[in-house]
Amino acid sequence: MSGPLLKIEGRESSKAELPRPPWIRIRLSSDPLVEQTRQLMRRLKLNTVCEEAACPNLSECWAERHATVMILGSVCTRACAFCNVDTGMPDPVDIGEPEHLAAAVSELGLEHVVITSVDRDDLSDGGAGQFAKSIEAIRNLSRETTIEILTPDFRRKPDALERVVAAAPDVFNHNLETVPRLYRSVRPGADYRHSLDLLARAKRLRSEMFTKSGIMVGLGETLPEILEVMDDLRAAHVDFLTIGQYLRPTPKHASVERYMPPEEFDDLARAARERGFLVVSASPLTRSSYHAQADFRRLQAARIDAESQG
Repeated sequence: MSGPLLKIEGRESSKAELPRPPWIRIRLSSDPLVEQTRQLMRRLKLNTVCEEAACPNLSECWAERHATVMILGSVCTRACAFCNVDTGMPDPVDIGEPEHLAAAVSELGLEHVVITSVDRDDLSDGGAGQFAKSIEAIRNLSRETTIEILTPDFRRKPDALERVVAAAPDVFNHNLETVPRLYRSVRPGADYRHSLDLLARAKRLRSEMFTKSGIMVGLGETLPEILEVMDDLRAAHVDFLTIGQYLRPTPKHASVERYMPPEEFDDLARAARERGFLVVSASPLTRSSYHAQADFRRLQAARIDAESQG
């Protein structure tokens, strides 16, 4: 018997939605720090990708005062098939946002902060200047805080990457998201080779800066395709790889083709480590900034260990 009709990216599909397996468990927390973090973000007029992208780890992270701040508004100029962030015409850039962000980092006492953004193809620099100003504002107020950025691809924005890297983040992250074959359907507006080159250029510009990227599984990719992406990322000298299960935000988003069991994530992690990544995080609920502070310490330790053996 055929399943119910679902609306997927403007097309009718007769494919029934897969039920979530028992290993996909969203952890909720009643810790008062969750609400305190929410209120702080509201007071300082900051957006978080945790909320906008409906991250399954929100409660767990916010209870530990870990929040990934999303600068440049909450409306994206692109419409990726996996993403829950609103698409449309964004608001003007908030010039006070870097100072608000720095104040939040200081008030939360963060040792490590992750900054991401929506795509801003409407801006001449793609938002690179706001990333740089945010890094500088945090450094001025919280000198010991380490900073990780998760950037868009800055396509057709000359010198955007150079401006961001010049601000000296500790970690430069740009997610490939999926395998090349699926880009047209999953990540329209982006280009696999451009994203890969962005990561390679970032490392060339500042070799001591850690680079990081992530992919989702469950969108119809094959194992050989995943391994090829790993090889491409290592050729670009990427240090850290994250792999997580794609979870469909709404019926209008791309379908989940398969839920990968935990033991297969373990196999992927092993394959990635064999290829030379300093750190690999692979599990059903792994996301780009999940356990980012602890993973940054792992990166530092792994580099020291690699240098001592070299």
